Amino acid sequence: MTDVDVIIVGAGPTGLMLAAELRLAGVRPLVLERRPEQGKTPKAHGLSGQILDLLHYRGLLDRVRGLVTDPVPADRFPFGGVHVDLTRFDEPPLKALSVRQQSLEGLLEEHATGLGAELRRGHEVIGVSQDDESVTAEVRGPDGTYRVTAPYLVGCDGGHSPIRSMAGIGFPGTTYPEVNRIGQVSVPDRLTVHDNGDIETPELGRIKAGFTRTDTGVFALGSLTPGILFIQTTEDDPGEVDDDVPMTLTELGDSIRRVLGGDVPLGDPVRLSRYQFSARQAERYREGRILVAGDAAHLLPSTGTAINVGMSDSVNLAWKLAAEVQGRAPEGLLDTYHAERHAAGARALLQSRAQVALRRGHDEAAEALRAVFQELLNDEQAARRLASHVAGTDTRYPTPGSTHALAGTFVPDLALETDQGATSVAELLRDARPVLLDLADRPELRELAAEAGVDVRTAKAEDRPADVLLIRPDGYLAWAGETDAEGLREALAAWFRA
Repeated sequence: MTDVDVIIVGAGPTGLMLAAELRLAGVRPLVLERRPEQGKTPKAHGLSGQILDLLHYRGLLDRVRGLVTDPVPADRFPFGGVHVDLTRFDEPPLKALSVRQQSLEGLLEEHATGLGAELRRGHEVIGVSQDDESVTAEVRGPDGTYRVTAPYLVGCDGGHSPIRSMAGIGFPGTTYPEVNRIGQVSVPDRLTVHDNGDIETPELGRIKAGFTRTDTGVFALGSLTPGILFIQTTEDDPGEVDDDVPMTLTELGDSIRRVLGGDVPLGDPVRLSRYQFSARQAERYREGRILVAGDAAHLLPSTGTAINVGMSDSVNLAWKLAAEVQGRAPEGLLDTYHAERHAAGARALLQSRAQVALRRGHDEAAEALRAVFQELLNDEQAARRLASHVAGTDTRYPTPGSTHALAGTFVPDLALETDQGATSVAELLRDARPVLLDLADRPELRELAAEAGVDVRTAKAEDRPADVLLIRPDGYLAWAGETDAEGLREALAAWFRA
């Protein structure tokens, strides 16, 4: 006898997104978070990549845009000490929003609990055990220790994941010695800001905007908001930093002094944070009835990608896990979570490790490498390809039964015309249901999909990429084609037919 359908450990963006997606699929998740309240230490300050399109398909993107603190177009993004210029693109291959992680978590918590998910804060999982039928978590809560049992448990509990350790899943990789300290501060009276972004200091004189490299580290200077400076230092430190200890303005000032050899006046802090990079990936994302997602599955040594990859894990996992819990999954469906998302995580690690190689060197050879790389990125095709890699929009999954060029890719948001009026692919995916979209009146294919429990929609599209599209709940195309009934039958059996 189980208490809930799925236990989720961790109430960050990955865990909360998983809870919401499971509720859309009709599954009862319980989210256990060891902290009694949302963490106050600033973490990520932006959301980018493929997950923004998925949030649009779920009807959440406008709410996320309402959280934007610095409405600055994301037309240039850093890549290992160089910048990729996207201003030449009408539709940028990498989209980004400046959203604080705490604000995003608040929105996702409201979304998940509004759908009926249960969240218990101040409840720490201190042990797990599993058998062929279920997994049991031993939990220490405000009123003592108790146990809760479910068919599956998912660890979304961060890079130091106790769940991953309890499950015996290895986490090989590298922790880099760099410690990065970030501050967004107001401009004090003793500091002059020039029109080009450079600053004038009483002790050090003029400091240019962008990156200043010294023998002891890197100082980065910029501005996203008028009157607010963005400052970052990077230093090598052989120890590991404690993310739970808040950073202070004094700590940032001391780091600046070590890197630049003098003081930079700092105004009132708007944001202070510190982080250290690791490049690690779980050996497997599933051990029996225990799974891992987000930072518990992978740590990426560059900014701007971790939340995208983690929340994408959740969306990929939720509909498969729901099918297993509800007894309607084809054999091997849940195993495709590891197969697909481990490969996606490895690809994210590839580009983020490349950034490490670009940014770490401080000698003339390293400067030359960055200069050549920056020159290559002036080519539109190179910039587009790199941006798509960082965004995760170049992810393509294996597709049984289909060799169409679109199969395995994320479905575009086509404008559609139906008998009931205008709609779009995004509208069809609001409820996270699989959809067969018939754009060419193929009744025999619609019948096959209906028999497999897939929602069937008939429409017309001015830009018709294929006659029929079989769309998974996570927005990826399980099949695309024209009259190949056997191919569609194979795809349905692989993904949806019990």
